[in-house]
Amino acid sequence: MKKIILAGGTGFVGKYLKKEYLKLGYKVIVIARNNGDLNWLDSAKIAAALENSTLLVNLAGKSVNCRYNEKNKAEIFSSRTETTNILGEAIKNCKNPPELWINASTATIYRDARDRPMTEKDGEIGTGFSVEVAKKWEHAFFNFEMFKTRQVALRMAIVLGKDGGVIEPFDNLVRFGLGGQQGDGKQMFSWIHIEDLYRIIRFIELNKNRNGVYNCSAPHPITNNTFMRTFRQVKKISFGLPALALLLRIGAAIIGTETELLLKSRWVLPERLIQHGFEFRYPTITEALTDILKK
Repeated sequence: MKKIILAGGTGFVGKYLKKEYLKLGYKVIVIARNNGDLNWLDSAKIAAALENSTLLVNLAGKSVNCRYNEKNKAEIFSSRTETTNILGEAIKNCKNPPELWINASTATIYRDARDRPMTEKDGEIGTGFSVEVAKKWEHAFFNFEMFKTRQVALRMAIVLGKDGGVIEPFDNLVRFGLGGQQGDGKQMFSWIHIEDLYRIIRFIELNKNRNGVYNCSAPHPITNNTFMRTFRQVKKISFGLPALALLLRIGAAIIGTETELLLKSRWVLPERLIQHGFEFRYPTITEALTDILKK
C-alpha cells in the first residue's frame, strides 16, 4: 500500500487531499497539533511514518487571516519554518525516505503587480511581512539538500472550494448585498480550484523529473471587480455594494484581519505547469464558481 504523510493536514486543503488519496487506496497519516494521527512533538514517530512513504505534503502554518501584531507575526513565522525543519531532519534520519516532498508556499511572495503577470522565471519578489514569511519558508525548505527525495514548493494562489476556505465569507457578502468590488477593484485576483490543486500534486507525483518551484494558480487570473461580478452572476444576484479601501481597513481592524488579503494585487501565471503539459479542469473563474456554488 502506498503511503502519504499530510503535515498540517486538518485544515481545508488537508481534509480534501486526505479524502482524495484515500479514494486512491493510499494509507494517509496526518501530522497536526490537534486531531492528527501524529503530533509535532513525536519526532521519532514522524521519522518512522516517513519511512517507505511515497509522498509528504507539508501544509502546516498558522493562518494569516489575523492582525499582524508581534505575537501573531512570530507564530506565523515559527509555525512554518519550525515544522519544515522538523520534517527535513526527520527525512535525513530515514533509511528509505519519501520519494517526494511537496511544501506549501504562497503566491504572495511576488510583488503587488498591476503592470504584468509574475511567472517562476521572471516574477519579482516583493517586500513586506507576508513576503518575508514566504521567503523564509522556502529558504527553510530548500536549505535541505536531499539525495533520495525530490523537493517541490507550490506557490499557491487563493484556493477555492466547497467546504471551507474563502468562499463562505464571499458568499455571505454577496447574499447580503455587499458583493461589490473591494477598493478600486482593479487589483488582480489569482486563484486555484481545490480539485486542480489536488490534480497538480498528483501530476508532480507521477512525473518523476519535476522539482523546484511551481506557481499553483489557474491560467486565467481576473481583477477583483470581475471576481465579484462573476460571483454575483453565478448566484443570480444582480446588485452588490462596493467596499471602499478606507471602510475595508476599518472593518479589518474590527474583525481582526488585514486588508492585504483583499487589496494586494496578485497576478500570477502557472508558466511551468503549462510548459510541462498540465491541463486545468477549471481554467476560468466562471467554470470554477459554477462548480463550487452549484450546491
